Amino acid sequence: MKFVIVGYGRVGIRTARILQSEGHEVVIVDNDPVKVERASETGFETIQGDGNEESVLIDAGIETADAIGGLTGDLNTNFTACMIGKEFGCRTVLRIDADYREEIYEKYAADVDEIIYPERLGAAGAKTALLGGDFNVLADLTEQLSVASIRIPDDSPFVGKRVVEVELPGDAHIYAHGKDHEPMTIPLPQTEIEPGDSVAIMADPGGLDDIRATLRGDASA
Repeated sequence: MKFVIVGYGRVGIRTARILQSEGHEVVIVDNDPVKVERASETGFETIQGDGNEESVLIDAGIETADAIGGLTGDLNTNFTACMIGKEFGCRTVLRIDADYREEIYEKYAADVDEIIYPERLGAAGAKTALLGGDFNVLADLTEQLSVASIRIPDDSPFVGKRVVEVELPGDAHIYAHGKDHEPMTIPLPQTEIEPGDSVAIMADPGGLDDIRATLRGDASA
């Protein structure tokens, strides 16, 4: 797969390296010549320029890319890069800092495929969001989130529903799904939940009991 990463800072560097190590094609876009040189020395194809300019992203190969990550520290640059990528049919991943107000999050969330918080998910979250594929590592999670694997009982109200349709309390999300004795992966849009399946949940630590109850279909949930 081919990815365009806008921003070669802390998150961009780690995300790009993970993708590169797995054999994917990665193009780095940054307006800082020092960062561009550093990325080039690491073996990345690089484009120096502003990631919020369509001509720059076209030079980076956005027309043939599978996904774009707006991973700079500037929300407006990230969002504009994602909107340009969206016009070219790319999966879009937007970095946003956790200290933004909820209404800011809601404003941008509807227009991109995934929003990541580096303070919470780090490069692993960016990588899994970009790939929309294998769910491999959670090493970069911080203490602000907990991860739990929950087995779906036979009488769960979510049996027969698609994973992407499941709504959980708070801002919890299902990030991976697996059949019995099978590795977990990022669920595809058509993936349906069956009895005995396991799901990996990312949530605030205090909300895990409510989430378990919801998935079990407890009357008090």
